[in-house]
Amino acid sequence: MERNELYPIFLKVSQLQVLIVGGGNVAEEKLTFLLKSSPNAQVEMVAPMFREATVQLAEKFNIPMHTDVYHPKYLEGKHMVIATTDHVPVNEQVYKDCRAEQILVNVADNPPFCDFYMGGIVTKGNVKVAISTNGKSPTTAKRLRQFFEDVIPENIDDLVKNLNEYRKSIKGNFEEKVATLNEFTKGLVQKKEGDEN
Repeated sequence: MERNELYPIFLKVSQLQVLIVGGGNVAEEKLTFLLKSSPNAQVEMVAPMFREATVQLAEKFNIPMHTDVYHPKYLEGKHMVIATTDHVPVNEQVYKDCRAEQILVNVADNPPFCDFYMGGIVTKGNVKVAISTNGKSPTTAKRLRQFFEDVIPENIDDLVKNLNEYRKSIKGNFEEKVATLNEFTKGLVQKKEGDEN
């Protein structure tokens, strides 16, 4: 069985500089999901033209837009780049330029030209679950996202906040605190009676 060897991390994109190359449907989709997850994301866009809906979204979140063809100068100071154009040579040039500058890059719908994937995301307050299919099936990630949105209780954020306060009050060393919290939260993952099958 093939293994997913991706290492999941949660990026503070409000503290990183992100560039989206392209102004079409895919660019708008990537911008939408990025801003949905992190409304304070530091994003810029460059493309010869932008869809009207993309312009409206970018203006709402104060996203700088450069009406221009891609040029390596737009990579200056960037930590992460997402290439979404319809032109394969442009996307591949973005990839090569990013690799040369050691900038993380994602070329949409082209897994070999990706350092990272943008998976399905479920957010409930402070709780965030990211889902990856190793770039194989975005549709499966979408369905899993819908599943987790249904099964994760709406009050999970209250639990997290309460546990955070409780954690501050626990006495003892690190190991003792972990043991106490593990015991306290055991019920979160225990199967209900009759769920064994």
